[in-house]
Amino acid sequence: MTELFNVLAPGDALARLQQRLRPSPRVERLATRDALDRVLAEPIVAPETLPAFPRSTMDGFAVRAADTFGASEALPAYLTIVGEVLMGRAAEVRLGPGEAARIATGGMLPPGADAVVMVEQTQEVDPTTIEVLRPVAPGEHVLQVGEDVAQGERLLEAGHTLRPQDIGGLLALGIVEVPVAARLRVAIVSGGDEVVPPERTPGPGQIRDINSYTLASLVRRLGHEPILLGIAPDVFEELDRLARRAMELGDVVILSAGSSVSTRDMTAQVIQGLGEPGVLVHGVSLKPGKPTILALCNGRPVFGLPGNPVSCMVTFDLFVAPTLAQLSGTRSGPPRRSVTARLARNVASVPGREDYLQVRLERRDGELWADPVFGKSGLIYTLVRADGMLHVGLDVGGISAGELVEVVLF
Repeated sequence: MTELFNVLAPGDALARLQQRLRPSPRVERLATRDALDRVLAEPIVAPETLPAFPRSTMDGFAVRAADTFGASEALPAYLTIVGEVLMGRAAEVRLGPGEAARIATGGMLPPGADAVVMVEQTQEVDPTTIEVLRPVAPGEHVLQVGEDVAQGERLLEAGHTLRPQDIGGLLALGIVEVPVAARLRVAIVSGGDEVVPPERTPGPGQIRDINSYTLASLVRRLGHEPILLGIAPDVFEELDRLARRAMELGDVVILSAGSSVSTRDMTAQVIQGLGEPGVLVHGVSLKPGKPTILALCNGRPVFGLPGNPVSCMVTFDLFVAPTLAQLSGTRSGPPRRSVTARLARNVASVPGREDYLQVRLERRDGELWADPVFGKSGLIYTLVRADGMLHVGLDVGGISAGELVEVVLF
């Protein structure tokens, strides 16, 4: 086997892959109401103006602002009520000097009116007369035509990931269908003689397949489609067969396990045979996840992720997730949530290597603390018991208890 294990810093490793990618996402049209978290494939331009009519932002009275100038509690302005603006209908009254109309929030301002007086700033003298206790300026408590969006305005750019407020804003303009990047197909192969399906009782020396399903869940969470191709034994021909099948079915390929430096490691050889240019990175200055493989084969990203569950999940987050975002054309990268917490215990590290450590979050006396969950990378329940990961930088020798740290939440 050709020696491929030349360790790179995680950022450099990812950059080596990403600079060779040429994203060209497939485009599909999707009902806007179903497009949450999808990535726009084309910019969206406003087809109309919003609001299309002047609207009140308060419950009160539509007025001519000039009729309220100088009004105060000691010397109120007296206005005659000449009607009411009904919700969902055009105003049927026109205001003249000294006149007002009842109006609710969202109601259409009647002709002649240019402001709204809040109901709290009025007193009713009788059914047809109000006192206005303070003046209003022209346009006060009114949304003007086009104040929110002008017709022809570029609303959202290609690459924008649609949020709940975006869905509402698009539907407010009657945009009921949007062009989005199609979901990526991510083909996943697990490997190892010792790995058996979860429904099977493991024999001596065997373990149930964890990574296929963890990876599939991570892919789904990012909005893409996982394709599980099963478990490959430690036989070159079998791993090669499933890897080639993955290349046929997937836009992205993940081979989990078999990326150590041992003489039994076939993953790098298999990947190298899948297409040009082949393996770009074999080895990252990272704990856990050092033996990660990044490759590009005939235009498709191929990842060889470590078999240990913690390593597999960490390396997916660092390398696969941003690649999926890039291939989808997103401008924002994969979603991340993080919190600041105080470290509960000392954490040791080695300069020249990035460390990712699982932590459990606890609130003590009103302050958030991050308590490390120590354990080897083969222990899945270090992840189950944790709330997120703590990153220790490349040139940091460790972090002392009591320091404030950023925790990336699972």
